[in-house]
Amino acid sequence: MADISYKQELLRKTVHLSSLWMPALILFAPRAACVGLFAFLFLGNVAVEYGYYKRLPFFVNTYGRLFSKMLREKETDGGFRLSGSPYVLGAALAVSALFPTVCAACAMAVMLISDTAAALIGRPFGKHKINRGKKSIEGALAFFAAGALVVFETTVWFQAGGAFLARGLLGVFAAMFAEVYENRLKIDDNLSIPLIVGAFLSLPLF
Repeated sequence: MADISYKQELLRKTVHLSSLWMPALILFAPRAACVGLFAFLFLGNVAVEYGYYKRLPFFVNTYGRLFSKMLREKETDGGFRLSGSPYVLGAALAVSALFPTVCAACAMAVMLISDTAAALIGRPFGKHKINRGKKSIEGALAFFAAGALVVFETTVWFQAGGAFLARGLLGVFAAMFAEVYENRLKIDDNLSIPLIVGAFLSLPLF
């Protein structure tokens, strides 16, 4: 069962999609600038969430008012748990540092768009449950379709070639399982998805 309402999920995914500036920045800014900015934002985000966890008035009145209703149960279970946001920034930092520019940008775009599609389709239309009811086949297929579209558009836009497309599709397929079985892998999918897709796109598999 979902621990936030569909309306709250919509708000959460709106914030998710607003992060599409990250792959755009990766494409057009120098690598060092991206790494530096994402590192700064990541550390700042962690500090803000820790301040909220410690119930410091400033963070309760700002971060709490804006985002507390969008936090999942696992993010507010009494201990200090990061929300999805620091993982998104951490992923942007990691892919910027590790992968070629186009691969890094594509990997981030896949995560932001596919994860959103999986939630927005899977929540209302997910009738065929998998992973003990936590996910659905419909949501997983939406994830793959959205990710495949991102990889295809990236391939066409940058004339990256058939091998790039094939590696990307394999990466999206693998990342789909990381999203579906996030609870078993114990790795936040905001981090695992771009790392998996970026690795597949970057490795000379064929």
